[in-house]
Amino acid sequence: MLRLRVACLRGPRRSARVALGLLRACSTASPRGTSSQREENASTSLGKSWKDTANTVIIGGGCVGVSLAYHLAKAGMKDVVLLEKSELTAGSTWHAAGLTTYFHPGINLKKIHHYSIKLYETLEEETGQAVGFHQPGSIRIASTPTRVDELRYQMARAGWHPTPQYLIDPERVQELFPLLNMEKVLAGLYNPGDGHIDPYSLTMALAAGARMYGAKLYFPAQVTKLTPKSDGTWDVETPNGTIHAKRIVNAAGFWAREVGKLIGFNHPLIPVHHQYIVTATVPEVKALKTELPVLRDLEGSYYLRQERDGLLFGPYESPEKMKLQESWVTEGVPPGFGKELFESDLDRLMTHVEAAMEMVPVLKEADITNIVSGPITYSPDILPMVGPHQGVRNYWVAVGFGYGIIHAGGIGKFLSDWIIGGEPPFDLIELDPNRYGKWTTEQYTATKARESYGLNNAVGYPKEERFAGRPTERVSGLYDLLKAKCSMGFHAGWEQPHWFYKPGDETGYKPSFRRTNWFEPVGREYKQVMEKVGVIDLTPFGKINVQGKDSVKLLDHLLANVVPKVGCTNVSHMLTPRGHVYAEFTVSHLTPGEFLLVTGSGSELHDLRMIEEEAAKGGYNVQIKNVTDEIGVLGVAGPLARNVLQKLTTEDLSNASFKFLQSKYIRLSDIPLTAIRISYTGELGWELYHRRQDSAALYRAIMEAGKEEGIDHFGTYAMNALRLEKAFRGWGAEMNCDTNPLEAGLGFFIKLNKEADFIGKQALKQIKEDGLKRRLVYLTLETENVDPEGNESIWHHGKVVGNTTSGTYSYGTQQSLAFAYVPMQLSKVGQTLEIELLGQRYPAAVVPEPLVFTEPARARLQKQGGSAKA
Repeated sequence: MLRLRVACLRGPRRSARVALGLLRACSTASPRGTSSQREENASTSLGKSWKDTANTVIIGGGCVGVSLAYHLAKAGMKDVVLLEKSELTAGSTWHAAGLTTYFHPGINLKKIHHYSIKLYETLEEETGQAVGFHQPGSIRIASTPTRVDELRYQMARAGWHPTPQYLIDPERVQELFPLLNMEKVLAGLYNPGDGHIDPYSLTMALAAGARMYGAKLYFPAQVTKLTPKSDGTWDVETPNGTIHAKRIVNAAGFWAREVGKLIGFNHPLIPVHHQYIVTATVPEVKALKTELPVLRDLEGSYYLRQERDGLLFGPYESPEKMKLQESWVTEGVPPGFGKELFESDLDRLMTHVEAAMEMVPVLKEADITNIVSGPITYSPDILPMVGPHQGVRNYWVAVGFGYGIIHAGGIGKFLSDWIIGGEPPFDLIELDPNRYGKWTTEQYTATKARESYGLNNAVGYPKEERFAGRPTERVSGLYDLLKAKCSMGFHAGWEQPHWFYKPGDETGYKPSFRRTNWFEPVGREYKQVMEKVGVIDLTPFGKINVQGKDSVKLLDHLLANVVPKVGCTNVSHMLTPRGHVYAEFTVSHLTPGEFLLVTGSGSELHDLRMIEEEAAKGGYNVQIKNVTDEIGVLGVAGPLARNVLQKLTTEDLSNASFKFLQSKYIRLSDIPLTAIRISYTGELGWELYHRRQDSAALYRAIMEAGKEEGIDHFGTYAMNALRLEKAFRGWGAEMNCDTNPLEAGLGFFIKLNKEADFIGKQALKQIKEDGLKRRLVYLTLETENVDPEGNESIWHHGKVVGNTTSGTYSYGTQQSLAFAYVPMQLSKVGQTLEIELLGQRYPAAVVPEPLVFTEPARARLQKQGGSAKA
């Protein structure tokens, strides 16, 4: 039985600090700070000349803030200043377990991890400071068939990235980790080069590099006041003096909320108690000739690594057992808390301790020397918040790091490139701080962080939904009417129907890596829209009103398409200076000089920030208002849509009077609204923009009017299938900050010959002149109960040559389909490729797009006497 030989960390905070010192002294890595490093940390720059101006002021001296200072200074930025309230590494960095891994289930966060590890491998040579970096690799253990599917699912998403990753059998697992009980091991996911690093030494090395390249690191220097100036600059006040800065970056760890409050922001962050256990020497570990790889037991929900001749393991307790430091949200962080710890609580960990002892039996006889319990800051969804913040100019954040050590290097580089280059080096919208809004209350943050921490090692299914904290205040007027009839999805705080139930359906959320309970109902909804008429709640769309004297001029500068005429609508794209796709809008010119810009739910504040920034920089005389929460949206689509809506209005809805891509102010059932003839389904349809309080009445009127036509609901899953059959691109999938519109097949919407010098125009001209290296293609394939959904590897002659961007099952043509990026030489119609799905490579062919023509295209073909796919 595991023996509790040392009951440390149960006393007051000062004794916890002493106890952790014992752990540091026996670390397998370099001691947490050599004597020279300690002197460097104790020697502040305050005795030297205090800078009263700076290009960038970074607030917070943990590994993330110091990494940003290092990267900005190394890139050549002058006047980089970092302010730390106590001493470097105080907060969460100093007590972190220091794990480093190439693995991430996301897409571009893999790039962050990859960069961090490559940086850490060379940092000691560059700075002369030891970092204590160990790279024994890591193994994620699958002990159930579902977990094996999960590993295969992740392998399909790894092939088009540079990081080596292997699915290994139990024999190879045991060879790499001979101390395992192999009874439950079915497979492992192996990442060579993973490991762990000494967080203190890492931060000191980054600090040495930052100073070497000219950055100033001041501490103790607490920020007491932040004052935005009219020109977008800042006054940063400290007890040591005021610094006038071009921009500020909040990298203050669990003090980030306090810093945000100085300018009126309530950042959705909360500290969690994370504990890890350290053992004394384990004879079987000491006898090993090579260091054990880091182990992650997904079912047991813990990590385990070698710590000198013993073991260190850290569990993630269930949502019911884990502990939040909620008082720091309601009352603030105690002023003196820096290098202190919480009292440990072994009882909370016992379920995981027992799982670890079963998986690694030598733990049963191990002695515990330390239980470390320290604060780590979580956002609601566990991902950090990184980038410029909407609502105030030149305020950036790098906060909410649950895994700060592995993120520090890559995020420092990512933000440095963005700040200096004027745009993100690649797409990381999942980290956008503007993914949260006023709906993200303190209660929601706490509830969601509890869930995110507790489900840290839960199976990562496609189309995953998590239900804690829902619904928020963001519910449409239809929520109460529809919630019992459908499976809801969560979109930027909103509840939106994914698919609807009928008698005999298996209801509820049933996640799977294969087709599951929604597959047949979604086919039913697809048929409803194609043959009759369907209604969908589109209220989560982001909606931005732009009007004023310079509105046309501003939009001509922002958008690559022409500005639509009054009463007209078009699809327009906002590009980055490098010519990549920053945003996609449906733009309607409502009245002279007044526009409604509609974007996806997840892009609302992301896009608003860019519009506001460009308007301020250019001095445009415009009024910009976010009307997302004020306006509800219903979509009505299908061949009988006109019949239904015409019953409710005196407005002539005929094709001659209400053409495709027109917008009109009309009344339906005496409810005032803006009707836009457009539908993401590609079928005859309208989007109806109305006061949110009118949603229920409008919905009831439409459903009543459509009884004769057999009207029914459809959800976002059916809409996705419909849009992919029509070969409609989607922002965040086929286009984002990693893609240019020409390779994405969006040339029709890009007007390089328009007079205005829109953002990215010159870069796009150069891209066109140089020629494309890859192109988006349209693929069909036959599969076995599994469909592509995006980010799968594309194979050709045994090599990975590209990746899918999105996919689905085509109910109209009875096959799977996908969009994918491949090299130009493999992009011709008829080219055969393979798509990797759950460990198998399925033959796929490049086909002409679309599989199904849109309703306007079919109408034109019929008028011309041709045939239309339907």
